[in-house]
Amino acid sequence: MFLTTVTLAKGKSKSILVKMVSAAGTGYCFNAKRSRQREKLILRKHDPIVNQHVLFLEKKKIKSI
Repeated sequence: MFLTTVTLAKGKSKSILVKMVSAAGTGYCFNAKRSRQREKLILRKHDPIVNQHVLFLEKKKIKSI
């Protein structure tokens, strides 16, 4: 009987980590997790630099989770 090693290809992860940047132009940012199949995120959250709720836009992908 022969024992062989089978190499399996890794599947893609279902979620990714993205960087969210404030649309107010303050440079404040945070990381968020989203599904790979979803469109780019746009969230309304608090920006402590201007002390208001502003839109946060997805800037770039950081890594797959």
